[in-house]
Amino acid sequence: MHIVVLTGAGMSADSGINTFRGAGGLWEGHRVEDVATPEAWYKNPELVLRFYNERRVGILQAQPNRGHIALAELAAHHPVDIITQNIDDLHERAGSQKVLHLHGEIIKARSERNPNLIIEKRDDIHPGDLAPDGAQLRPHIVWFGEMVPMMEPAIRLVERADVIVIIGTSMVVYPAASLFQYRKLHTPVIVINPDKPDMQATAGVQFITQPAITGVDYFIQEILPQL
Repeated sequence: MHIVVLTGAGMSADSGINTFRGAGGLWEGHRVEDVATPEAWYKNPELVLRFYNERRVGILQAQPNRGHIALAELAAHHPVDIITQNIDDLHERAGSQKVLHLHGEIIKARSERNPNLIIEKRDDIHPGDLAPDGAQLRPHIVWFGEMVPMMEPAIRLVERADVIVIIGTSMVVYPAASLFQYRKLHTPVIVINPDKPDMQATAGVQFITQPAITGVDYFIQEILPQL
């Protein structure tokens, strides 16, 4: 049984990683437009770099939670592909081998000139830090207004899935929120989230109104054996 998992910010919330969007639409005190758009990068790259440098430190200090670990353990019994909207590496550190990052990875950087020139970068990125092609390094993050290059591979995974599990996402950020619509007819969809996303009218959806730290185990023990 091929299981495809889509994870959002709630997946890592129990590891102490704040969800990006907070009160008033601010991201850790910053307007989205000031830190997470191409326009912000060209206007004030120092602020953008500082914002992501601070986030990188916090993410590297965080540890995978029980939800991450349970998904990694599940892969010993079923083929599991994880599609994550998160920019952290907690799935990988928990032991998951097949992780597709829709929105990039905080522990990587890429050339400002060539988006395919990507290097690992676990320490701070500074103005003047150059990629191998001589261009300024920028965070390997998909910003608002940019294309999502991993969307097509993600769609292909969903199309082949026997079960789709959606964890810790409000399903309001597109194009990721549209992914489950590419599933085969009658493919079960399990949503693990304390609050029910606006999917109640979608046929074949079951809800586990728990956080990831307990909901993944509940899915594995109580729901999966019935599928």
